[in-house]
Amino acid sequence: MSICTTCGACCASFRVDFSVHETQAMGGRVPDGLAVQVNHSLARLRGTDHSPPRCAALTGKIGQKATCGIYEWRPSPCHEFEEGSDACNRARQRHGLTPI
Repeated sequence: MSICTTCGACCASFRVDFSVHETQAMGGRVPDGLAVQVNHSLARLRGTDHSPPRCAALTGKIGQKATCGIYEWRPSPCHEFEEGSDACNRARQRHGLTPI
């Protein structure tokens, strides 16, 4: 298992916006209960617009054992997020974790 599927720092660092077409109601895979509609074309993962952000699908403790409850159905920004990228390491730093 990669660090990416156990860390969770990215899930508790950024707002996650995505197309409403990725929600179940629009034929996509993101569960409707975890999507908040922002406007006619944009949705947001529940909890990611809080301060501090934390996706409602995230369980566990950041950096130790954190898992995504919708990993198979997560939206495109989550699929595109790269382990070890600058954004990844910024998220890890926010949570006191070392870069990878």
